Amino acid sequence: MNFKEIGVDDTIIKKLNSAGITTPTPIQEKTIPLLLAGKDVIGGAKTGTGKTFAYSIPMAGSINKSSKMVEGLILCPTRELSIQVKLELDKIFDNIRCEAIYGGESYEIQLRKLKAKPNVIVGTPGRIIDQMNKGNLCFSNVKYLVLDEADEMLKMGFSEDLDTIMAQISNEHQTALFSATIPPYIKSLSKKYMNNPELIQVKEETLTVDKIDEQVYYCMKDSKKDLLIRLLDYYSFNHVMIFCNTKSMVDELSQYLIENGYKCEGLHGDLKQAMRDRVMQKFKSGVVDILIATDVAARGIDIDDIDCVFNFDIPNENELYVHRIGRTARAGRSGTSITLSTTRGKSRIEELEKFTKSKIEEHKIPTVDDIRNNSNRKFYHEIINLIEMNKDRTNYDNLIKSLSKSSTDPIPLIRGLLAGLFDGRLKEYNEILTSRPKEKKVKSLGSKFVTIHLNVGSVDRIKANQLVMIFHDEFGIYRENFGKITIDKKNTRIEIKSDSLRRIDKKSIKINNRRANIRIL
Repeated sequence: MNFKEIGVDDTIIKKLNSAGITTPTPIQEKTIPLLLAGKDVIGGAKTGTGKTFAYSIPMAGSINKSSKMVEGLILCPTRELSIQVKLELDKIFDNIRCEAIYGGESYEIQLRKLKAKPNVIVGTPGRIIDQMNKGNLCFSNVKYLVLDEADEMLKMGFSEDLDTIMAQISNEHQTALFSATIPPYIKSLSKKYMNNPELIQVKEETLTVDKIDEQVYYCMKDSKKDLLIRLLDYYSFNHVMIFCNTKSMVDELSQYLIENGYKCEGLHGDLKQAMRDRVMQKFKSGVVDILIATDVAARGIDIDDIDCVFNFDIPNENELYVHRIGRTARAGRSGTSITLSTTRGKSRIEELEKFTKSKIEEHKIPTVDDIRNNSNRKFYHEIINLIEMNKDRTNYDNLIKSLSKSSTDPIPLIRGLLAGLFDGRLKEYNEILTSRPKEKKVKSLGSKFVTIHLNVGSVDRIKANQLVMIFHDEFGIYRENFGKITIDKKNTRIEIKSDSLRRIDKKSIKINNRRANIRIL
């Protein structure tokens, strides 16, 4: 089936063809006709399957280009995804003014964008509410609303922000909700914000892309960094993403790899937007080979040529595993995902296999000889290429004649040349401490709520959503693990599930430039 057959306008089809897109993906084929008919839609499909065009193609036909009001609103969980969505919309929008509004960019720049009277706004809930409160944004004329990556928005604590934004949107609008996964709380959200939505879930035998080779390596916790180095050298991937659960681990791992000679950069929520943009540009252009990121910072990154995704830390949520490894094997390519697990983590790997309905194959750790044999094969091809490139050069002929007279046996000569060329690339590798994974599952500490006290409060301008995001970035704790959050003038109490306490490995955290002490009541 082609775009014409599912009702897409010829003008948009030409735009799609110019971008190299000629055939709709399954999620586009199933949702575009419904959205064109004016229905509310919940769309679920794997990462990298074309969800952005699934909702933006119908939007392009419903916007009044001559209007001076915002008629289309797309809410995203992160600034990176907002930027990426805006770039995708620009490929198909014809004279439709679209702007991205997100935290980290100056208010002055965004005010200039809004003064241009855009037809469509893409952005994060927090910054959009800021601009609403300043009187710079009004959504009373919105006809088409999109909640992109809705599961991530709820996990990051944006439920209250969504309520605030939805209160300004009239009831006469169409809503599209798209996500890689459709957990039960998404269906609850749809009842709150949508009108008899059609649920379209592109069902696959597995949640992960078939062309991803999913691997797991087991070792002791203290050997994970050394194992990572072995695997990077063994496989020699060109473009790699490494996921960590916390900002502190991103920084620690980035420094470790740089000290060991790798070209890498870290990406997390503490970086200013200008620095984040520079990091992404370096990665996209190949100046750095390795990008290390937290899940929140990586949302919206859309690069087609990532060879491998490493889970340096196993994600805390099953859905995050799907999101992470979906960064590779995009646009029809194949890819690899490698998870590093401690020797006690087999039960967690089995849980991921059950969730994704795909096998994560256990691999043996490459030996030093394995790595050097791979290097020798690589050196062989480099030498063959050099021979081919230089076969017509004569400027070394006299030297070659002199060397040939020095010995009738060419092997010592070749051995010496190779040693001079490649010995500097050989390095020693630390021993990897490992044992077979234990079958016994780790007992949970329980799901009862305990209370955490912080010595900050409303005078420090803190908000409940902000605290949820900070605890996610610092400790990898998600929204569903929080209970009631009570903010008094100078104190805050946070209810949190007891089995999440083990993730809190600091006695204080920084909130709004103030150091807040963490105390368990």
